[in-house]
Amino acid sequence: MLNKAILNKEIQNYINANLSADLHSLLLKKSPFPDVSIQEIVQQIKGKQVAEKKFPFLLKEGIIFPPQLSLEQSSSEKTAFYKSTILKGGKYIDLTSGFGIDAYYLSQNFEEITLIEQNRELLEIVEHNWTILGKKARFNNQKLEDFLSDNKENFDTVYLDPARRDAQKNKVFLLEDLSPNIIEIQQELLSISKQIVIKLSPLIDLKYLISVLPNIFRIEIIAVKNDVKEVVIFLSKENPGNIMCRCVNLESGESDFDYLFLDEENAVSEYSEPEKFIYIPNNSILKAGIFNLISQKFGLKKLHPNTHFYTSHDKKTDFPGRIFEVEVIEAKQIKKKGQFNIISKNYPLKPEEIKKKYALKDGGKDYLIFTQSKKGKIILKSV
Repeated sequence: MLNKAILNKEIQNYINANLSADLHSLLLKKSPFPDVSIQEIVQQIKGKQVAEKKFPFLLKEGIIFPPQLSLEQSSSEKTAFYKSTILKGGKYIDLTSGFGIDAYYLSQNFEEITLIEQNRELLEIVEHNWTILGKKARFNNQKLEDFLSDNKENFDTVYLDPARRDAQKNKVFLLEDLSPNIIEIQQELLSISKQIVIKLSPLIDLKYLISVLPNIFRIEIIAVKNDVKEVVIFLSKENPGNIMCRCVNLESGESDFDYLFLDEENAVSEYSEPEKFIYIPNNSILKAGIFNLISQKFGLKKLHPNTHFYTSHDKKTDFPGRIFEVEVIEAKQIKKKGQFNIISKNYPLKPEEIKKKYALKDGGKDYLIFTQSKKGKIILKSV
């Protein structure tokens, strides 16, 4: 049961006073409050620490945080908000609501909201928090499988974020290993909605997804500051044909990149030695694997089939990634004990080994790029 004694002003003051405390040491102490354990207090401290970076909209009076695993599995405020900009309709249901971050944002443009969660205490926390936030929904404490068995409603959008840990708490990635097993229930889901939206691990393979889920019509690869956070897929009853995909790099200032999945198969790259500018795609592009398509779309030439660095004489400012103006240098031109940011791709030495070999310090404004063209190993210096 949810212990609302944690909201007592004196206890909240104690929590706020210990936000920077050593939590291992704090756990060894006895709780100064008879109605709340030290474990419950530490749970709230951890929650506030996570919320500061991951979902700061919850840093307000009256919010209660769940155990750490639920915090880890939640989407960030940034990715949830982005997804909310592309979904709308009448009836929305989240079949695996968890801590409810995705549900809170994704349901902003819907008239009716239903949350399904099998963990009773977690659902009580979400219902309490939504009351604090002034948001209404139907809260259903039920297993997803039981809900699907009993349900007679249809929804505009069904959302799922399957658990990505097995019984031993090990991380899993394949759809058949997730809970619920999306492959097993995909037709059941499609029977109650025109659109199924599923959040998956950033490590999932896109070709594998398409091979096991024939109803995918859209894929979003979402990164934040060049760190791929999630792959989101959309399923429909209709035959999807060529799948629309989007690479997104939030908080980077870079443009989204839209493409059709099969376009990569027909794209061809030209190759060149380094010209005036070098282009390094962001990680959402690399995750998509559209190495020839990105070359063709922006009129760039690749350095090497396995390098995925691109070059041009004229600057393509709308490229989704980093752009460097460079010159080719010899190893003997590298100043010993100089300060550089090191990039190594398709090169025998890793950045740490390069710094050690040339006695370089890390940092500064200048870059050294160690890579290969079709003619062999090259070193590029930013200018």
